[in-house]
Amino acid sequence: MNRIDRLFGMTTRLQARKYTSAEQLAEQFGISVRTVYRDIRALSEQGIPVGFEAGRGYFLVQGFFLPPVSFSAEEASALLLLESLGATLADHSIRPHVAAALHKVKAVLRGPDQDRLTQLAEGMRLHVPEYQEGHTQYLATMQAAIANRHVLELDYRDKSGGSSQRRVEPIGLVFYNFTWHLIGWCHLRRGYRDFRVARVQRLTATTLAFSNPSPLSLADYLASLNLPYPV
Repeated sequence: MNRIDRLFGMTTRLQARKYTSAEQLAEQFGISVRTVYRDIRALSEQGIPVGFEAGRGYFLVQGFFLPPVSFSAEEASALLLLESLGATLADHSIRPHVAAALHKVKAVLRGPDQDRLTQLAEGMRLHVPEYQEGHTQYLATMQAAIANRHVLELDYRDKSGGSSQRRVEPIGLVFYNFTWHLIGWCHLRRGYRDFRVARVQRLTATTLAFSNPSPLSLADYLASLNLPYPV
């Protein structure tokens, strides 16, 4: 990757995340931390307002935005593969957003690349008969609650058929064994629990903030399980 492409990539990365450390940029672009410092200085000299906060990293000053990006044919093809995964393994609440995002990608492609992408789309299918939960429509609501740290109220049926009402402080969604699982602090059980999304009978979003003063991250929760395989 030449330096111009790398500088553009860094700006895009900084715009996409609130904070990014020099080490993260070095790892992503395969360069030294010292080179990251030089590149950040070059961006500032070109008028791109890069700020820094100790302990957190670099950020773009609020109010600065890049113009709409363009995609290469290869990048668009990769996103098409993700659309196939999303259309198959997501639920009704997510699928329209996946399709809308890909339409935006197609809109910025040149005519020949649009034709190529259409041809590729007609030649791709994802068949996962083990996944039987596409009828649900809760994933988007759960994502919003995780991002905003808001409590979810749900009616839940356990594996023995018993029903209960729960208030859950969600920290993440995990897909394993061909099913989605919501991980969160359960007010009823006073601990972290794994809720299979397909067993949620009713879901209500609230604006209640988390009451647990020190919520775990999803990574910390999974690490605490000591699983013999990564999830």
